Amino acid sequence: MSSEPTPDSFTIVFQPSGVRGKVEEGTTLRRAATQLGVEIESICADTATCGKCRVLIEDGHLGKVHSSPTHASAMRPTEEQWITKRAKTWRRMGLDPERLRLSCQAEVHGDMVVFVPESSRGNRQIIRKSATDRVIEIRPAVRRYYVEVEPATLDNPRGDLERLSQSLVEAMDRVHPEPDWTAPPADALTIDFHALRHLADALRDGNWSVSVTVWQDREILDVRPGYREELYGIAVDVGSTAVAVYVCDLITGEVVTSESMMNPQTAFGDDIMSRMTYANEHEDGLATLHDAVITGLNSLITRARRAARIQPEDLLELVIVGNTTMHHLLLGLTTKHLSTVPFVPTSHRPLDVKARDLGLDVNPGANVHLLPIAASFVGADAMGVIIAEEPHKQDENLLIIDIGTNAELVLGNRHGLVCTSTPTGPAFEGAHIEYGMRAAVGAIERIEINAESLEPRYRVIGTEGWEPAATEDRTGPVKGICGSAIIDGVAEMFRVGILSPRGHFAKGIDSPRVRQGELGWEYVIAWESETSIGRDIPITLDDVRQIQLAKAALYTAAQILLRELGLQTPDKIILAGAFGSHIDTTKALMLGMIPDCPLDRVFSVGNAAGDGARIALLNRYKREEAAEIAASIRRVELPVDPDFQSEYMLAMNFPHMSNPFPSVAHLIPDNGPDPMAKRFTGGR
Repeated sequence: MSSEPTPDSFTIVFQPSGVRGKVEEGTTLRRAATQLGVEIESICADTATCGKCRVLIEDGHLGKVHSSPTHASAMRPTEEQWITKRAKTWRRMGLDPERLRLSCQAEVHGDMVVFVPESSRGNRQIIRKSATDRVIEIRPAVRRYYVEVEPATLDNPRGDLERLSQSLVEAMDRVHPEPDWTAPPADALTIDFHALRHLADALRDGNWSVSVTVWQDREILDVRPGYREELYGIAVDVGSTAVAVYVCDLITGEVVTSESMMNPQTAFGDDIMSRMTYANEHEDGLATLHDAVITGLNSLITRARRAARIQPEDLLELVIVGNTTMHHLLLGLTTKHLSTVPFVPTSHRPLDVKARDLGLDVNPGANVHLLPIAASFVGADAMGVIIAEEPHKQDENLLIIDIGTNAELVLGNRHGLVCTSTPTGPAFEGAHIEYGMRAAVGAIERIEINAESLEPRYRVIGTEGWEPAATEDRTGPVKGICGSAIIDGVAEMFRVGILSPRGHFAKGIDSPRVRQGELGWEYVIAWESETSIGRDIPITLDDVRQIQLAKAALYTAAQILLRELGLQTPDKIILAGAFGSHIDTTKALMLGMIPDCPLDRVFSVGNAAGDGARIALLNRYKREEAAEIAASIRRVELPVDPDFQSEYMLAMNFPHMSNPFPSVAHLIPDNGPDPMAKRFTGGR
């Protein structure tokens, strides 16, 4: 007696888009969606903790497709807990908890029709990493020279390379822009293998006149027939959240075009720890993450050069910055030892590698320079920020904070610098926040609360003005809350007395917006009629806790650096990074995210890491400067600091349990000293 074979693939239909296709048995619904080109939101690396990838599995027929919730794998405890805890909310929204699943967990074991709710549909994040105006002395590592070479003859049959080298040295000596420069011996010049392969034809096609590109006055990268002027390089910032490229004219220093995108690695984890876990625990994890960022980077390069009508062979140098984890994943270096004590990177040194070895779609002989790593988790991006902001040349003590899922901090002046890093978690970017989302269309990005009525007003990305209103035939545009608004919202709730300094909801508040929800106390920012997801959007007590944990880590790191230099406060605070540029600095001080400092001495400088990469691209001497700083900067390791835990607990309060914040004292309630402070300060 024979039985029918079990199919190894099933039909999946995603609604409301109607996209359908076959996927292998055992594939998760979110992976199936990715394969079929359907975007489903997720920011927790498929760990069933963010809940943003929820979908409904239909029960019934769609044409020949018989769908049933039983065609998915059984729920794991984490997924079941997440769904059942919010069952009342789902029912109010008309969503059947019996058919609701987290797409990152539910595996395909039969044909299914899957409905993706509005709140779960992928949002294209708005990437804010534009280049800023900087005064840069143009001294690039690559230069192009026009060289006339003596033709080969029977009387003088020297090799083409030797003939070119001699003429090149003479041309360099005549036109080199630096007057104190000394020409190298001709036989000291080397040539890239790719350029060597094309040398003979280039000389003859140009009738023995060629344009030669030389790197660091010692290696020939490229030889072209005749006279050519085009010479471009790319500065790259590989951030945990976003990747940005800036194509620069290496002769004028002009940014001719730029492009940015979400880091493709976010599909495998929103923060660096989850990505290292993925790389370390999957057999092909490191290769997968490496390929993802290289593929994404190549797509950006292609878009950028096409927009500027630049050929790949005219892109002859790249400078790349990124945190230590991004640095290792980009190069395909193992993160196993970086993620365990004592957190040692493969190399602290600046590196130069060939573009072809990384698989980048530029001139194969192009050089790729990576700035040095300062400390275990203070990476090349921090070095980019340093050479852009130059704290080592200042008399004032600057505190530079690059805020992200892993914050990097540098403090000091011309007499010395100290640095550290601290994981703040993804809360500042909307993750682990009940209605958090990335900075995409439909996200609330600014919040203000009236102190008398406790009524909020907000701004939404993609709309004009404040408080976009719903109409009779259309719901409002709000889908969730992004990181800048989370900070605004919690700070405003503290300012108007909804929250106590410890982050508790105050008792006896007479407002319909302050209520006991399914997950505890919450404050409603947008009513259901103002949203496009069919439910109210509040800030919950757990959201407040997530912000407290993140801001306490950031403040404690800064406080320990100040202690290392014997300082009470910095003279100036610089907030770097795309996220830092969109934080309201007043709200950040009200929460105690950063040490107290006069508001007119707190500055946001945009993507300083990307600017630093651009500076190093256009001025090779800045690379030497970065290497010197990285070798001399003093590293502070927070996990072994004896005061870290007590300082962290003090920093959990808004704005702090014991330290005064005179710069914003007039904006926040005076709750007097916290009696718990003595427990952590030892009575000091």
